[in-house]
Amino acid sequence: MAAASFPAFLAAFVAAAACLSPAATGEPLPPAPGTPLSFGEGYTQLFGDSNLALHGDGTRVHITLDERTGAGFASQGAYLHGLFSARIKLPADHTAGVVVAFYMSNGDVYERTHDELDFEFLGNVRGREWRVQTNVYGNGSTAAGREERYGLWFDPTEDFHRYAILWTRNRIIFYVDETPIREVVRTESMGAQFPSKPMSLYATIWDGSSWATSGGRYKVDYKYAPYVAEFADLALRGCAAGRRPCNEDPAAAMPPAQRSAMEAFRARYMTYGYCYDRLRYPAPLPECSVGPEAAAFLPSGDARAASRRRGRRHRTRGGADSAV
Repeated sequence: MAAASFPAFLAAFVAAAACLSPAATGEPLPPAPGTPLSFGEGYTQLFGDSNLALHGDGTRVHITLDERTGAGFASQGAYLHGLFSARIKLPADHTAGVVVAFYMSNGDVYERTHDELDFEFLGNVRGREWRVQTNVYGNGSTAAGREERYGLWFDPTEDFHRYAILWTRNRIIFYVDETPIREVVRTESMGAQFPSKPMSLYATIWDGSSWATSGGRYKVDYKYAPYVAEFADLALRGCAAGRRPCNEDPAAAMPPAQRSAMEAFRARYMTYGYCYDRLRYPAPLPECSVGPEAAAFLPSGDARAASRRRGRRHRTRGGADSAV
């Protein structure tokens, strides 16, 4: 899809949301955008024992789900705002019930008032595409999870693709490769439900049989295991918690070319939007601006014509499964 290059975006982020210099903090900053950390430099294993494996001198991480366990890792530190990205390759074949997550969270520190920004990759039955879900939770607002789901214009099991979360004081943007797919702008009505506390970066693979594929209709079938998710170029460009605040430009906005790319993506590939879910939210949440495009969505928030959103990955079968 047409958009500014990812390196150009990284440069724009540095200019618009630069952290204080090392001299001001007395400590070195994380590497510049585009300079990934090895696993030992920036991350620690959470669970999964031998189901987490390092490759390429620690620059690539494989996490595996099998009948014993899943696996996961986290950044060694917490950050207040920044750019967090990884290149990810998802498991292939029959992956129903499998969930791969790349996300920011502080649930280990704020159990009841946690913040979270998620990429959740939801597996599917053989022959059907993975789905991508993004969630935005602030101050424990899981009841208003602000979830969206999308298809993709490529097969995420064939090669690595970059997924990134940009989090600043006033906006959150989710990216797939060069393309922004979602922007959340802080509003007064959101209040504390806009994530505002330091978070760590996480990556996990786990069994989501109870909900991930068609609301739990299709479970993980371990005869297809092991399921391996591959991570590379894990990059942290954030403002470490405990330091003085970042020097962010509150007026920084998305360039017009990227906004056009985002709007084109959403028009074609968005398969569920919480702003259109009239069953869950009879009155849309206050930040939602619902216009004529709402006619393309069912009262459940699911797109009426998901098949037209598959783009160049068009197949003759029916629409993609939804997950709840």
